[in-house]
Amino acid sequence: MNRDSSKMKNVIIIKKHTFGGDFLAINLFGCIFSLRDLTPTELNHELIHSAQQRELLYVPFFIWYGIEWILLFFKYRNWIKAYYHIRFEQEAYKHQCDLSYLKKRKKWHYSY
Repeated sequence: MNRDSSKMKNVIIIKKHTFGGDFLAINLFGCIFSLRDLTPTELNHELIHSAQQRELLYVPFFIWYGIEWILLFFKYRNWIKAYYHIRFEQEAYKHQCDLSYLKKRKKWHYSY
């Protein structure tokens, strides 16, 4: 796979689920922790989260993400369904296959 090494520089491969949960990758403050090398689509998903975090100045992103997840959890009574309905995840999943999305992405354009 031919990948842009500048995009991969913020990816750290970890050996186990250090942060808990059943995830492949997690993006914290623009640094991606992954259990393995990411496919271009998976990397794009995480890079979309990096863009979201940057434009919300990181900490407010995590506060918004957490509050939205809690509210959606009470709405759906299912943590995974709540996760998939978080606006940041909706944008990332909707555009993860479009590898040129970040070049044309409009700021503050979260799906919902």
